[in-house]
Amino acid sequence: MVERVHLRAADVGRNHGDRLTTNQSNWRGRRSPFSGISPLPAAAAAAMAGMSPLLLAASLLLAAVSANPAEEPLAGSPGGREAEQESGRIVLEELEKSGLQLEEAGAEQHQESYSTFAAEFFETRYWGDEGYAFPSPPPVDPFAKIRVDDCGKTKGCFRYGKPGCDAETCDYFLSYRRIGADVEFELSADTDGWVAVGFSSDKLMGGDDVMACVHDDNGRVRIQHFYNVGQWAKEIKRNPARDEEGIFENNRVTCRFKRPVYVPRDETIIDLHLSWYYLFAWGPAIQGSITRHDIDSPPVSEDVVSIYKYEDVFMPSAAYQTFSSPFCLLLIVALTFYILMGTP
Repeated sequence: MVERVHLRAADVGRNHGDRLTTNQSNWRGRRSPFSGISPLPAAAAAAMAGMSPLLLAASLLLAAVSANPAEEPLAGSPGGREAEQESGRIVLEELEKSGLQLEEAGAEQHQESYSTFAAEFFETRYWGDEGYAFPSPPPVDPFAKIRVDDCGKTKGCFRYGKPGCDAETCDYFLSYRRIGADVEFELSADTDGWVAVGFSSDKLMGGDDVMACVHDDNGRVRIQHFYNVGQWAKEIKRNPARDEEGIFENNRVTCRFKRPVYVPRDETIIDLHLSWYYLFAWGPAIQGSITRHDIDSPPVSEDVVSIYKYEDVFMPSAAYQTFSSPFCLLLIVALTFYILMGTP
C-alpha cells in the first residue's frame, strides 16, 4: 500500500511537470501559477506514506499554491486582476517612453536636416561676398522690344508720327499678326496713361470693340476691354485678351496681347476674321481709369484692315501733315520756281 501511494505521488509530480513544460512553450514564455513544481523527492513521498487519500490530495494542492504565492496570484482572483493591471500599466509606460524617444530622435534628425538645408540655401542665395544679406527676387522675363523690320512682311503695322519713326519714337504704333487661332497685337504710344485700338464698322466712334493697355498708379500695365457707347467707353468684364504683358518705360506705354480670331456671338466682341476699320487712340489716365484721348480727332485707318494681309502703313502726325499734303507740295514747288526765275 505504501509503495503504491509512493508511485502514485511520483507519477502525479512527473505528469504535472510535463504539462507545465508543454503549457510554457504554448504560452510563449508566460509563467503559469503552477510553475516551479517539480517531482516529489523520496523523503516527501515517504512522509506521505501514512496519509489518507483525502489528506494527501489536500497536501498536494497546498504545495501547488504555495510554490510561488507572492509573484503571480491565480488568474481570476482579485490579486490576479491587480497584477494584470499593474503589468499592463508598466507595459504602456514602456511603450510611451519608447515612442517619445523615437519622436525626439526624429525631431532632432529633422531639425538637423532642415538647419543644414536652410544654412546652405541662404549661404548660396541670400548672402553676398561680404556676409550681408540681400534680397534675391525671382527672375522675370524682360519685355521683348517690338521689332519694326518685320512690318509689311510677317506682320502688319501702323505708324503715326514723324517720318521714319519706329515703335519707340512714333506718337502711336500698332502691329498685328496671326499666330494659329489667335491674333497678336502690339501697341505703343507716347503717353503715361493708356493706348488703345478700336475695331469699327465705320470711321466714327460708337458701337466699337476696343482693347486698351492702361498704366495704373502701381506702375503696372493692364489689358482691358471696352465698348464704345457713343463717345463714352464702357468697360466690359468679359475680356478676350490672353498672354498679356506690358511695360511703362521712357514715358511710353507698351503692351502685347493675343485674342482669338473667332469668338462666340457677342455684341461687344467682334470676329477678327472679318475686315474692320481700326481706330487709334491714346491719352492720360487717372488712378488707372482712362480719360479723354489726347487729340480731338484720333487717326483712323484709311481702309478696312484684314488680318490676312500685312502692310506697313505710315500716317504723318498733325505737325507733318501740312508739308506732306499735295497742295502744300505744289505751293512749295511754285514758290521755289518763282524765286529761281526771279521777277520779270
